[in-house]
Amino acid sequence: MEPSWTFWIAAGAATFFVGMSKGGLPMVAMLGVPILSVFIPPAAAAGLLLPMYILADVYAVWLFRGQYSARNLKILIPAAAIGIWVAFLLVSRVPVEASKLVVALIGVSYLASALRKRLSGDYRSRPADVPRGLFWGALSGFTSYISHAGGPPFQAYTLPQKLPKMTFAGTATITFACINWMKLPAYVLAGQVTWDSLRQIAFLAPLALAGAWVGYRLTTRLPERAFFALVNIALGLLCLRLFWEVGQAWWPGA
Repeated sequence: MEPSWTFWIAAGAATFFVGMSKGGLPMVAMLGVPILSVFIPPAAAAGLLLPMYILADVYAVWLFRGQYSARNLKILIPAAAIGIWVAFLLVSRVPVEASKLVVALIGVSYLASALRKRLSGDYRSRPADVPRGLFWGALSGFTSYISHAGGPPFQAYTLPQKLPKMTFAGTATITFACINWMKLPAYVLAGQVTWDSLRQIAFLAPLALAGAWVGYRLTTRLPERAFFALVNIALGLLCLRLFWEVGQAWWPGA
């Protein structure tokens, strides 16, 4: 059965949002899979969009060249590789909903801590360190592989560092570019990415690149305070969505 025109509109919108998130606006990343999930199962939607993520990653890494925290990358990328490997071994044993619940609790805990510090006037930054970076990086790789929700662990580690806006965005972009590339072989083995799916959405590639360019331009123009406020709001909304998805899976009649 051929996809309907409404599916292609949704796929185009999801692809554009994927690109925008890679251009430095993580707050729109949560829109891609849910939009496509109206038409196809979430796992298929995630597999369909992964090549678009990777394509946008390549362009976004070039856009953010020189704008990243090298120390964080040296800690987070190897840690994420460990998390992805563990997730690959345990994916059949770990309920997706349990992973989503952990991610949502992490996000809420960070936001509560950040609010407490703001109310108490504590604006001190917390530098990057190896033990915390290994833990949060591995958890980010793990949750990204299982439920495509690696953002909250990453943000719980990097936001307290109070990095400059473009450095934070560039570090996130490069970290998740590496995570997506590391996830690809397993997605191919699982049948979530196939030649048929690649042919199906190949012509949407320009939308991913355009989205990355638009996202980068908006990131450069957003005031620092507004940018991080939007990041925190997006994190809160993502946590709410994850709680809702867990509730729907565990208590469908509620």
